[in-house]
Amino acid sequence: MVLIDLQYLPSLEFFCRINRENEILLEGHENFTKQTYRNRCYILGANGPLMLNIPIIRGRSNIPIREVQVDDRENWRATHWRSIISAYGNAPFFEYYGHYFKKELEKQGSFLWDINLRLLTLCLKLLEMDVPKISISDSYHKNPSKPLIDLRSVIHPKKSPEGNSFYRPVPYIQVFGKDFVPNLSIIDLLFCQGPDARRILNDSDVS
Repeated sequence: MVLIDLQYLPSLEFFCRINRENEILLEGHENFTKQTYRNRCYILGANGPLMLNIPIIRGRSNIPIREVQVDDRENWRATHWRSIISAYGNAPFFEYYGHYFKKELEKQGSFLWDINLRLLTLCLKLLEMDVPKISISDSYHKNPSKPLIDLRSVIHPKKSPEGNSFYRPVPYIQVFGKDFVPNLSIIDLLFCQGPDARRILNDSDVS
């Protein structure tokens, strides 16, 4: 079983790490940490990797992750969807999968946790990845005991996936650029490779 933070449209590294687990325990009692994948992801645009960031309502410090509210005054949902269309509108499988993500992004709801959980569930479904059990932690443990594997904040925008040794980039054809860009959001793989996404994910998994 792995204990991991819930992320926004997670990277290939994230899915490689949970790929062969019997149970995933999502950290539901941590405090929100900024500048992490909890509210951002990266896609590939015409000018290279592009960050999509969900703005949150700033209040007191140390906000419990399940109480973090998104700031809809910035109309980030429309901005993200326009960016996704610009990046993947011509991708081979966008017409098959795009509407699922549009529907989820358009759903009303003010909590970051709920948005991330719905999108994670959708990605697992489209990947046909059968994780036997996904649950939420019942309390916060600074140093969880074995056999629980603590992966909280291990997958991080400022950390190279090479240091974690469970993701080996397997190149596939992307919409833009001649050089393959690894470890983007899972939507890059889904829109570009469709049903073959799961095979590429398995080949990228060295956990």
